[in-house]
Amino acid sequence: MNRTDGLVRRAVRNRDNGAEGGTAGNGLNANTADDNQDMNQNKDHEDNIDDGDSKETRLTLMEEVLLLGLKDKEGYTSFWNDCISSGLRGCILIELGLRGRIMMEKSGMRRRGLCSSRKVILKSDQPTGDVLLDEALKHIKETNPPETVQSWIEYLSGETWNPLKLRYQLKNVRERLAKNLVEKGVLTTEKQNFLLFDMTTHPLSDNVVKCRLVRKIQDSVLSKWVNDPQRMDKRMLSLIFLAHASDVIENAFAPLNDDDYEVAMKRVRELLDLDFEAEAAKPNANEIIWAVFMAFTK
Repeated sequence: MNRTDGLVRRAVRNRDNGAEGGTAGNGLNANTADDNQDMNQNKDHEDNIDDGDSKETRLTLMEEVLLLGLKDKEGYTSFWNDCISSGLRGCILIELGLRGRIMMEKSGMRRRGLCSSRKVILKSDQPTGDVLLDEALKHIKETNPPETVQSWIEYLSGETWNPLKLRYQLKNVRERLAKNLVEKGVLTTEKQNFLLFDMTTHPLSDNVVKCRLVRKIQDSVLSKWVNDPQRMDKRMLSLIFLAHASDVIENAFAPLNDDDYEVAMKRVRELLDLDFEAEAAKPNANEIIWAVFMAFTK
């Protein structure tokens, strides 16, 4: 089996001249002085998670990354992909950050430039309505002393040598996310026989949703590229980085022609080469997002 199994085959086409433009994100600031105003912003953000989509097709970051990684007809992720598990846990932390449930501890007297070593603390224990997010939120709430982003990704993935932390592992994450997508009408459920065992798979049933997702990612680094991460929509910025960390970003860019593919990958590399500590220190930056990015680049 090749590592490229499950990737969309790149098609060489004439280059489309997309309209020039840019989008500016309205992401949440995790360190606002006015908590009431901040919670209103959190609510507004949740109400507009996916502009233009109906409520039935609004996807979380976890669902979007999984959808990118799933083979359309087979309904499962590549057996060679060992990155998506931790990538999905990173998605969970960023979702909680975007929804105003967690934040990084205040820097206090610590020297600047240590966002990656600061702890994750609870900002609000209000349920999100998503079972996976609420399960992770419960673990964070009950943990004292607090832990770093890097530690939480390891704990939620079950990749820790500390047996006392194994209880934090989120189990069957991919299957649970796939079932969410089945309920939203994006996937369907089938049984496939793999000679020695049967496996439940989730082939794509609504190609429109996935095409819209792929197109949205493509546009963000091509026709709607803003060349400034602070002006990018925070959810889209997170999706691009986490799709790369989960080794599924290629699936979004594979249908592009050669020229657009090179431009898209070049701009993704520019985002990966940013000074995450410096970006986290900028006004209105969501520190949880940048701390997760740092955890995947160590």
